[in-house]
Amino acid sequence: MSESENNERVILTGATGFVGHHLYPALIEGARKVVCTSRDAARAAAQAPDRTWATMDLNDPDSIRAVLQPGDRVVYLVHSMDEGGDYAEREAQAARSFGEIALERGVERIVYLGGPKPSGEVSKHLASRLRTGELLRESGVPTFELRAGMIMGAGSESWRIVRDLSARLPVMLLPSWLRNECEPIAIRDVVAALVFALDADASLAGAWDIPGPERLMFQDVLFRVARLRGTRPLAIRIPFLTPRLSSHWLRFVTRAEIGVARELVEGLKTDLVTEGDGLFEQMPHVRRTPFDEAAMLALRAEERQLPVSTMALESILRRPTRSA
Repeated sequence: MSESENNERVILTGATGFVGHHLYPALIEGARKVVCTSRDAARAAAQAPDRTWATMDLNDPDSIRAVLQPGDRVVYLVHSMDEGGDYAEREAQAARSFGEIALERGVERIVYLGGPKPSGEVSKHLASRLRTGELLRESGVPTFELRAGMIMGAGSESWRIVRDLSARLPVMLLPSWLRNECEPIAIRDVVAALVFALDADASLAGAWDIPGPERLMFQDVLFRVARLRGTRPLAIRIPFLTPRLSSHWLRFVTRAEIGVARELVEGLKTDLVTEGDGLFEQMPHVRRTPFDEAAMLALRAEERQLPVSTMALESILRRPTRSA
């Protein structure tokens, strides 16, 4: 039995984003009252009229106070990376302000989805994700900081990069940093962890890794996805190509927003792996999705949304690399 009776109010920030889109159905299945927030609630309500919407701009403290109520549980999915500029400072200020107001308003819990702690040099993007989690945990409100690496699912920018590279490149250049390791995780497993954190005993609050079940080199991720699509690209090793240099040609290959893609690729310069199973050690009822199964689910969902013309072009591009 969970600590919660599942009838509390959940505030879902970042509700229009990739994770929020997948999380919302799981929240309402638990008989919770879910309030979705957006800077433009009217526009969001027009797109998803079956949800309850409220206006919240993390740069406007009054809008935060207007939404939060005593006893609320909040899922914090907001980031500013796609806005460019000094997004790290904006994210830190937003987390600091939100935490202070959440404490003031009597919020019961914050569940935040952040990024993994690298084993080596920390990129700007991952440093900002970790700093946001730290600030929320320091707010005085019991906070669960869940740290996920690459999330596999239609709509994920990191998955979109992997999928497009695997689908569109008959020849892959393999810089040495692609031998760094990661632990990709299915979106449905991320959703399960977020829901668990909303209801878990408050004594478990803190920073938790949520790794996928397999540890893979980044290059293996690309080739396994290509194999699932029936292709075998030619591999050429280029040891001197840095993540920053690699990111410049992504605009010609992937559909990912280039500024976001550049920041994500910068985060691959070191291993993004954990020791143990993190929060899943507390969740023996959850079977984490194997990589190939998660990748196939993500591929099918993503490709149902692609125009016929795009699929046709990709089919032509991968003809030279079709597996026997």
